[in-house]
Amino acid sequence: MLELSNHSNLLEYDSYKYELQDVEEPNLFRDVFGYTDLPKVAFNHRRVPLAMPKDVWITDTSFRDGQQSMDPYTVDQIVDLYKMMSRLGGPKGIIRQTEFFVYSKKDREALEKCRALGLQFPEITTWIRATKDDFRLVKDLDIKETGILLSVSDYHVFKKLGMTRRQAMEYYLKTVAEAFEAGVQPRCHLEDITRADYYGFVVPLVLELRRMSEDAGIPVKIRACDTMGFGVPFTEVSLPRSVPGLIYGLQKYCDMPSELIEWHGHNDFYMATANATTAWLYGASAVNCSLLGIGERTGNVPLESMVFQYASLRGDLDGMDTTVITEIAQYFKKKMGYKIPPMTPFVGKNFNVTRAGIHADGLLKDQEIYNVFDTDKFLARPASVVISKTSGLAGIAYWINDNYSLTGDDQVNKKSDIVVALKEWIDREYEDGRVSSLSTHELELKIAELSGGKYSVQG
Repeated sequence: MLELSNHSNLLEYDSYKYELQDVEEPNLFRDVFGYTDLPKVAFNHRRVPLAMPKDVWITDTSFRDGQQSMDPYTVDQIVDLYKMMSRLGGPKGIIRQTEFFVYSKKDREALEKCRALGLQFPEITTWIRATKDDFRLVKDLDIKETGILLSVSDYHVFKKLGMTRRQAMEYYLKTVAEAFEAGVQPRCHLEDITRADYYGFVVPLVLELRRMSEDAGIPVKIRACDTMGFGVPFTEVSLPRSVPGLIYGLQKYCDMPSELIEWHGHNDFYMATANATTAWLYGASAVNCSLLGIGERTGNVPLESMVFQYASLRGDLDGMDTTVITEIAQYFKKKMGYKIPPMTPFVGKNFNVTRAGIHADGLLKDQEIYNVFDTDKFLARPASVVISKTSGLAGIAYWINDNYSLTGDDQVNKKSDIVVALKEWIDREYEDGRVSSLSTHELELKIAELSGGKYSVQG
């Protein structure tokens, strides 16, 4: 029969009502996930419409997924990062929520100290497994929302849980029902959705969750979890790997509104940021991230990457203070001993540093030629160069101007005596067998010597 769609506002045929397919053998999509072969991307040439929500935001899992791949954070570290995250998200709370573990005394202490700060954003939520004991922990803490793990692929249902689909569904629904009974909003983490039987298990499960939600009068959130990073952002890709298709299906077949749909991705195939951005574009209001992308295996969606994706798509930062990103990176390095790979966008040591002489020549003429944006304005990190055997006169001139904060007539150029003299000394260094870059202190000592003390060693 025809009905007016809530999504397109057009008359459409009433969609098929999907029911649980309780199969005897697991559907492991062996033609796509052969395991001894590389994963394949299959196309069905079906397009779904772009459906960017009116409001989109970021949620955080640094204190949950982020802690699973490095030394556990101390209470003070969690509190410090939480405060910086709040500043980064700005007064509008673009970073809307962050989730905490609740299993240890330390986790609960950190949660309480963050909550005591009285910050509106990010809202504190938790994460639990689908067990009664875990739920009691959340209930005792008086938390308004909690994540609950619902594994949806047959890899997990059959191989990890040792259940049938029906048994798994009954088990999940029973735990979610306890959340509703206690007045807690459940956020259902559909683990491994990019290897799941979408119409045979995912859609029927979400439809039942929706029914329970309506009966309870409490919204249920759905977090689509690309646990293994198998999702792809391309159009016309077959399920279950299609990010556009997964998000569209939650809206079309499960009647889930955008504000209750969230994407959680991993970076196993370098697709994390692209997939999260695609989830926004096709109807998910929230994307789940972690600071610096730190998370299980290859990590999660880097939170800082989605800050800039947000600005790119919206044309505005909406009050987010991006300079805090640099503070967070420095905190991880200096206070937590975390080594950030130097080429990491926005936070790595070398992300806006050039060693090539031809690039340095461009920077000397106009930073915009070789810098992605005004990194000094947005990240408190001006573009810079590293002096090596490939730097050339332009690179040396740029480095001197930058290091000594020279402006106007005081600036040096490629023809300046100090630049030429330093270049001759550098060339001799590498001709004599040097292979490493020159340190700042080493360069400053030589410049002080060559300039007769005009340029002193910086304090």
